[in-house]
Amino acid sequence: MSIVTLQLGQCGNQVGQLFFDTLTADVHSGAKRKAAQNYRKQSLERFFLQCDEQEWQEARAVSVDTERKVVDSVLSRARMTGTWRYPRKQQLSGRRGAGNNWADGYYNHGTKYKQEVLDLAQRELEKCDHFGGFCSLMSIGGGTGSGLGTRVTQALKDHYPKSFLLNFLVWPHRAGEVIVQNYNAVLSLAHLSETSDALVIYQNDSIRKIAQNKAQTSKVSFQDMNQVVSEEMAAALQPALSESGDSNILSDYLQHLVSHPDYKLLTSRFIPQMSQESLPFSTFTWASLTKRAHQMLITRSVTEDGLNWSIKPATALNKAVASVAILRGKETTTADMELYSAPQLYPSWMPAGDSFTSYTQTCPLLGYEKSLSMLSNCQTPIDAMDTMVSKAWGMFAMRAYTHWYTRYGMEEEEFIDCFAKLEQTIKNYKML
Repeated sequence: MSIVTLQLGQCGNQVGQLFFDTLTADVHSGAKRKAAQNYRKQSLERFFLQCDEQEWQEARAVSVDTERKVVDSVLSRARMTGTWRYPRKQQLSGRRGAGNNWADGYYNHGTKYKQEVLDLAQRELEKCDHFGGFCSLMSIGGGTGSGLGTRVTQALKDHYPKSFLLNFLVWPHRAGEVIVQNYNAVLSLAHLSETSDALVIYQNDSIRKIAQNKAQTSKVSFQDMNQVVSEEMAAALQPALSESGDSNILSDYLQHLVSHPDYKLLTSRFIPQMSQESLPFSTFTWASLTKRAHQMLITRSVTEDGLNWSIKPATALNKAVASVAILRGKETTTADMELYSAPQLYPSWMPAGDSFTSYTQTCPLLGYEKSLSMLSNCQTPIDAMDTMVSKAWGMFAMRAYTHWYTRYGMEEEEFIDCFAKLEQTIKNYKML
């Protein structure tokens, strides 16, 4: 099943380019044995189009931004790899940005470019023999990714109502540089939670910590942080099989993880979290990896460093609607995943046996001898969302900067509706 990726805004394009870099690095790093060749074939079919007359793979992707320089940059970087490229004439860019304003991106640029993006998506979809769904990559703190990205997501769902749609969202730092980032994030999340099938959230504060731990320095760039996101995405989406032999296609993920329309927030976890340079000198057992990932889950942590081991399943700080684990590397059949079936982790209304499932892949991911990735529909993002909504409410109560939004045709009532939607989402997750 092929996946069409939409890179929306500066962040979405930069993460997308590193994501495809990571995919090609992974499939070209395997040994020339049958299992690795099958894995490579499945991965390339899922994310790339191979043309007979070309020596490189063509990404199944659409790139959109309101400024040309970002799109040009990712196109150039892809060509420089020599292994993959973006498809010709599958990019869309404007002449000016959305000024970190959700309303500008949604009502202005969204209205202007919506149909063109749909046409690009349709052309990419027609190249797929077996279409598995859309993945969109975007930030929710700025203007283009959040506003235009929200409008494009709605248009895709309206145009392809039976297709699966998974949004990967980069959440702004709590102390961000954009003064209206909480407005933008509230408006994006409220609309996307109604439209998308699921939202995978990457919080910049947590991603920065992971990047710092991997680099062993406090000074990390956005490139380092985007690399963390791209590796976690690859770990979740590269081919793997369940015990029954089913592939980890989007439909299976979404049917298992999103069993109720009020719960769509997914958290990504990946271990080990260490630099590629350290991997040759490190050894891992499945017992240690599964135990650490489990502790991350029950403590609401997405970072491996500084885990609180005093928290036990009976006193878990986290509840999940459902979780999916993907194990990659040697001896995956020896891993004991019984920890993740404990009833304390899940609400009483979830049927026994439906709350957790796992997939395995004998081909290691990149240089990791063994690695474990997890997607959980859980309470982890709720504290950050609660803080974000409170800050946005405080600004809105004073009508601070609302004129920046109403000038593009947005009504103040839309703010109130979005606040109400997210407050209900927060309440639903807290009641798990």
